[in-house]
Amino acid sequence: MRKAGILMHITSLASDYGIGTIGKEAYDFVDFLKKSEQHYWQILPLNPTGLFNSPYQSPSVFAGNPLLIDLNTLIAEGLLEARELEGLYFGDDEERVDFRAVNAYKTELLKRAFARFGINSDYTKFSVENDYWLLGYALYMALKEHFDGKPWYEWEEDIKNRRPAAVKKYTELLWDKIEFYKFEQYLFFRQWDALKTYAHENGVEIIGDIPIYVALDSADVWTNTNFFQLDKDKKPTKVAGCPPDAFCKEGQLWNNPLYDWRALKQSGYVWWIRRIQESCKMYDVIRLDHFRGFESYYAIPADSENAKNGEWEKGPGAAFFRCVRKHVPEARFIAEDLGFLTDEVRSLLAECGFPGMKILQFAFDPYHDNPYLPYNYSENCVAYTGTHDNDTLIGWYENEGNKEFIRDYLNVADDAWVPAAMIRTVLASRAGTVIIPIQDYLGYGRRINTPSTANEENWSYRLKKGALHDGAAYNIAHLTKLYKRA
Repeated sequence: MRKAGILMHITSLASDYGIGTIGKEAYDFVDFLKKSEQHYWQILPLNPTGLFNSPYQSPSVFAGNPLLIDLNTLIAEGLLEARELEGLYFGDDEERVDFRAVNAYKTELLKRAFARFGINSDYTKFSVENDYWLLGYALYMALKEHFDGKPWYEWEEDIKNRRPAAVKKYTELLWDKIEFYKFEQYLFFRQWDALKTYAHENGVEIIGDIPIYVALDSADVWTNTNFFQLDKDKKPTKVAGCPPDAFCKEGQLWNNPLYDWRALKQSGYVWWIRRIQESCKMYDVIRLDHFRGFESYYAIPADSENAKNGEWEKGPGAAFFRCVRKHVPEARFIAEDLGFLTDEVRSLLAECGFPGMKILQFAFDPYHDNPYLPYNYSENCVAYTGTHDNDTLIGWYENEGNKEFIRDYLNVADDAWVPAAMIRTVLASRAGTVIIPIQDYLGYGRRINTPSTANEENWSYRLKKGALHDGAAYNIAHLTKLYKRA
């Protein structure tokens, strides 16, 4: 069955409080998807954001982002009062999330809600069912607050190394703060589960995202140091990144700690299995970020200033995915197989059977039979005009050097027609599923992220109010039905 969907992160939804949430606007977007005859809603990671607000640098790959909690829902439940939401400052640009401003007011309001919350059986059940990660995350966050925001590897030696006596001491000392961070997670997952149920009732499935790497300063590494390549002082010996290429002469230095795949294998890949199990509760389909890293990954000495001196090392390969399939047979994956691929990576993808990704913006090389040209797609792939790491179609085409070839391939005479022709071309392709970023359908909007940059603009894009009108839904539905994807 040919399917279609829209890529838009939760934070990009319009709202009255400076950031998209799991509230009315999210339910309205599900309604928009239904009107538009869409099968999928693809989002970015829902985890708490980290450095420069990136959802790919999170303090926990298990936790949900408390900034996405809807406050109007808390008013309806009696945990907040409407007057407490009056006069909030959340930035001056309606098309950009001011994360600092939003975090300041939302943290204060969530603390007020916590003060009014009475522990009940539902909360207790949530705590027990998520104990594997929840207590460690809540303690980590409480300790971060206690130590004035310092990363865990700069804490006092006893708690940095999670010595039992220190864990017991700080758990007792910081219990109120720990309960607050658990409460945030309870609210998040209760609201998210309700939204996901509503999406299913309306024929919409959620495509989520698993970043392959985790942040060094995270509950994940602090509570599982044996699964990462760290020295005796808990410092990384090697870090993740990408080698130099035509786009970046010094390569990309991501600085994430690398996994100790041998230790993970000896454990039965227990940490990864649980991570995927939790992701299956949140999403219907999981996009595996940086799929090639499971076959081989680029390892850079931790003291490097750039990515020039790294080496490729073998990943866990097919044995890992056989283990995943055994323990999480319900998991459905999309492999992010972009970038330079080797025969070994292609072989791993074929053995796993996952659909890969095709990006139309990568297709227009007039000198080669490019694999991203639509006539080279197989049915077992997910095709995009662009992803969260690409510019919008309008922004991309403005800076593209092969405009004549692009117009010729798309059979259009005018530059203004190119974005619409791109959308039609990818929808008409053989790809089993097509995902279009919302900015491309609407014909305006900022890009989500610019890779290899670190600034406050990344991840901040928001829709204007009223952008998701019935006219837009009708147009998207028409195209979706025209190319037999409804």
